[in-house]
Amino acid sequence: MNHNDSQLTHLHRPASRRLHRRPAHPVVTSSAVRSSVAEHAPSVVAGLPKAMIREAGMFELLAAELRIAELEKELAEAREAASTDPLTGALNRRGFEQACQRELALARRSGLSFALAHLDIDDFKNLNDTLGHQVGDKALLHLVNLLRKSMRPSDVLCRFGGEEFVLMLPATSQEEAVKAISRFLRECSANFIPGTDRALTFSAGVVVQDLSESLEQAIQRADEATYAAKRSGKNRVVTG
Repeated sequence: MNHNDSQLTHLHRPASRRLHRRPAHPVVTSSAVRSSVAEHAPSVVAGLPKAMIREAGMFELLAAELRIAELEKELAEAREAASTDPLTGALNRRGFEQACQRELALARRSGLSFALAHLDIDDFKNLNDTLGHQVGDKALLHLVNLLRKSMRPSDVLCRFGGEEFVLMLPATSQEEAVKAISRFLRECSANFIPGTDRALTFSAGVVVQDLSESLEQAIQRADEATYAAKRSGKNRVVTG
């Protein structure tokens, strides 16, 4: 190696060392940022006007209360949906059983029984087959709307299944219940299903809840009375 080559090598070495000795920049992590913010937050808050801090706290409290109200509303709607028939808006079996259990407990304390009526629309299958299921749905809504117009606020209506309904009448004797259901039947048969020239009739069985029997047993007796009404010509009310 000649003198010139040695000089070039000597000149290049310091430059190479300088390149490798560049200072490393510190890596800033998100945790470090959060730690810094948390460290300085008290001093930042302390520097704000007290009125602003107080208003911010009230805003957070109000927002929390509004959210709680929203959640309570959603919960109530979910409970209602779980106990209501989606087509007619009447209670389903679950909701009806809950209402009846409360009424049964009250009746046992007070000694006042209540009446149950089982209603079954006459010739409903024929109605669906000849006019279609949409008219069948209208018929169910028609019946429920007519019943609600005549029911007392304390009465409870349930769509028990298909074209079957059960009506609870608190503090009602069997005679009073028969009169009420017979009046419902007359009103129903006198009004056409909307959009058709057909009226509805139903067969019904009426019983008075025996305080020594279960709700299921009472409904079974009412159901048997309904079948007796069907066998004897339909469009009538029979006691069980």
